[in-house]
Amino acid sequence: MSVKMTPFKHLKAGMLAVSIAVSGAFFTAPDNVAQAAGTLTFGNMGEPASLDPHFISGVWESRIVGNMFLGLTTEAVDGSIVPGAAESWTVSDDGLAYTFKLRNHTWSDGKPVTAHDFYYAFQRILAPETASGYSYLLYTIKNAQDVNTGKAGPDALGVKVLDDKTLEVTLEGPAPYFVAQLVHYTAYPVPSHKIKELGKEWAKNKGAVSNGAYTLEEWTPNAQIRLVKNPKFYDAANVSIDELIFYPQEDRSAVLKRVRAGEVDIQTDFASSDLKWLEKNMPEYIRIAPYLGVYYYPLNTSDEVLKDPRVRKALAMSIDREILTDKVLRTGEVPAYGFVPPGTGTYGQPSEVPWKGLSKDERIAEARKLMEQAGYSKSNPPTLRLSYNTSENHKKVAIAIAAMWKKALGVKTELYNSEVKVHYASLKTRDFQVARAGWIADYNDPQNFLNLMEARNLSKNYSNFNNDQYNTLMKKAEIEVDMDKRDEYMREAEAIAMAELPNIPLYYYVSKNLVNPRVKGWVDNPADVHHARYLTVE
Repeated sequence: MSVKMTPFKHLKAGMLAVSIAVSGAFFTAPDNVAQAAGTLTFGNMGEPASLDPHFISGVWESRIVGNMFLGLTTEAVDGSIVPGAAESWTVSDDGLAYTFKLRNHTWSDGKPVTAHDFYYAFQRILAPETASGYSYLLYTIKNAQDVNTGKAGPDALGVKVLDDKTLEVTLEGPAPYFVAQLVHYTAYPVPSHKIKELGKEWAKNKGAVSNGAYTLEEWTPNAQIRLVKNPKFYDAANVSIDELIFYPQEDRSAVLKRVRAGEVDIQTDFASSDLKWLEKNMPEYIRIAPYLGVYYYPLNTSDEVLKDPRVRKALAMSIDREILTDKVLRTGEVPAYGFVPPGTGTYGQPSEVPWKGLSKDERIAEARKLMEQAGYSKSNPPTLRLSYNTSENHKKVAIAIAAMWKKALGVKTELYNSEVKVHYASLKTRDFQVARAGWIADYNDPQNFLNLMEARNLSKNYSNFNNDQYNTLMKKAEIEVDMDKRDEYMREAEAIAMAELPNIPLYYYVSKNLVNPRVKGWVDNPADVHHARYLTVE
């Protein structure tokens, strides 16, 4: 049986191979219960912390918000970058100034969307008092970091309103990926008139005015979020589906039962252990495709045990990644020995750990020596707490790695799981020792991965890594015009990270969706973005 996949020319051929031999499950065939033709339902794998674009950080949240709001640019059905709220733009000869012309469109309450809304949104997300966890993504904009850290006032930000339909954005340095950055929710407009009226409550239920294809109708916490078609959307005539329902349930096998019952059309992830049964019974639902992302374990470098780089290296060396991908997961994931996925932007070959070429026995022997040098042994092992968010796959990976550490190093591992919102809140406050994390590219550029280890990234640098040379190289790359030099700066930075290992890369992702065949217009893409405005249901 062949699993439907989409080629991605920038990824190595190895990333296109999908293994489909997995231990069995026990379900029966789908019941094919029909949904209303105008409704599309999602098993979304997490309860959102917010629907305010300035206070979210997860894929499960962006799936909802991305259907509600329209940035200056947006994604096409194949994930490519196309005009959004801006119908056109020009770039200055030095690559620093972008001038956007906004299309005529309105908020869902009929009020016109203007350049002032984008200006307000940039000012708001970067204001220190907003304390947005994702604001660093906009540091490409001139003076954004100084504004965000309180070193400069809001007027210093390189964003200007030239008129109601014209916005100018000036950058710190040439950034050819800037237009791609703007599809991210950190660059969405927010309705200043509603925020001034309702304050923090503006993004709840019918108060959540939006400028995209859908608007919020109902949010029942831990039960469902319901969006309805926005009749004011500029392209509403071409939006087929009237209603979207997102279920936050995280138990992948339980959601699969709802897919079988016809209650859920799209499951945005599934347990690897279910694949063999799916292959046999529901092959037409399976959508596995290359995905620009890395699955990794942050190590808290402030922890007494993990602050020693010898311990971090020993832990990384004693993990058999091929067993994880080929025996534990078995759905096409690729072992990761570097942090940046192959094929990212113009990066070329990433910097991998220097011990990749050693045999398994050589790695284990070296790992034991490092632990002994750090003061540990099998008779005197450290105890580590390994945290992960609720998921059958995360649990399986954690159990396998704990067994590897125990066998090779004698390390005692305590497993701790929590729902996704709680888990990532603990990572942000550094309340962990070792944890599971994943990163999916916000835009196709190595900087989007490597900035997770910059000291200035207070929100996403979970490991608390702070290396002066690394920070300097990343800042040099940020303003470098020559793309070859820029990539080389980042490769040097990645090499430092792979020697220090504040984060242990484990594997590169594939997206794993189940899509009811009644859903038409779905196109697999490396961003795994599928806006409902492009879909239809039978």
